[in-house]
Amino acid sequence: MEEMEFSVPCLFGLEGLAGDELRRLDIQNVRVENGRVLFSGDESALAKANICLRTGERVLIVLADFTATTFEELFQGVYKTELERFIPQDGAFPVKGHCLSSTLMSVPDCQAIIKKAASRRLGEKYGVSWLPETGAKYQLQFSVMNDRVQLYLDTSGPGLHKRGYRANGNDAPLRETLAAAMVTLTRYRGREFLWDPFCGSGTIPIEAAMIAKNKAPGAFRRFSAEAFAWIDPKIWGQVRTEAKDREFHGNYRIMGSDNDPKCVSLSMANARKAGLGDLIDFRDGDATKMSLPCDEGILICNPPYGQRMMEQKSAQRLYADLGRHLKFADGWKKYVITSEPEFEHYFGKRADKKRKLYNGMIKCDYYMYTDNSRKNQKRDDKK
Repeated sequence: MEEMEFSVPCLFGLEGLAGDELRRLDIQNVRVENGRVLFSGDESALAKANICLRTGERVLIVLADFTATTFEELFQGVYKTELERFIPQDGAFPVKGHCLSSTLMSVPDCQAIIKKAASRRLGEKYGVSWLPETGAKYQLQFSVMNDRVQLYLDTSGPGLHKRGYRANGNDAPLRETLAAAMVTLTRYRGREFLWDPFCGSGTIPIEAAMIAKNKAPGAFRRFSAEAFAWIDPKIWGQVRTEAKDREFHGNYRIMGSDNDPKCVSLSMANARKAGLGDLIDFRDGDATKMSLPCDEGILICNPPYGQRMMEQKSAQRLYADLGRHLKFADGWKKYVITSEPEFEHYFGKRADKKRKLYNGMIKCDYYMYTDNSRKNQKRDDKK
């Protein structure tokens, strides 16, 4: 098949990381935009992006991009699209999407028009008056934004954040793609001790272990494009084998803890399902009272937010207690994500860096304490 154009939607703030990932995978023509990353490639690039991307949400084939302010323009734009390149005669092609700040704002009406135009196009190309839609699923997605229509074919199925290892979560599970981004931003590569003192369902330690091992996040699951008639099944096997061959095998110091024993048990079960149970040490413990496991390392956590699991006052007290407990942990770099705008005040220290991220629909800041004063003191002593 000819080269295709792809779009990878991302959580806001993660576009640059996803773009870097794609470039490291030797994928061509990568362009970063707000909320997504675009790239070009063939079926192998499609499989590679789905299996190996840690911070992207899904992989979409860009089918059409045009302007429409009337339903007739919408119909004609879809009708002119070469859908028969991708959807066979028996293929099922449901339609879903969204509209924002456009003349055409009715999602159900746009769905109906796109479905009608696609059906007519495919029916005429295959010379039939009725399409059975009994075969594989070819999910069409559309976006109508500022009167610009973009039509996509979804190749992922369930979002890429659904790795396949987390059957259950706690009350406020962290999205896997966000957890992977948080670990990536620490520049962790498996050499340092890494500790998550609010591990919940174990997402951060598990994603850290996958990064340390260079384990492909899509190794545990299937993708909708694996059923596409025009993709050779051998491609998926080849990409999975190559990803497996790139894995590292070492001993990593990764720990997750939580003051809820049920969360610890859940984390252990999820780690075992991910095939990483022997790489992560999970234990019970209060983050504000536990002894540090060693002199130096990376602490990374998603503590409870006042608006989600605890009352705001309780969350603020927790941040203050954590700050006091870690006040003299000079050998540790600390990374905390929270929606509390006054976190630095309660924690008792201004962050060296901050980065805006979204945990679901919650706007957060990622506070990064990277100045290792103990090492700086050693340098001063040498002088």
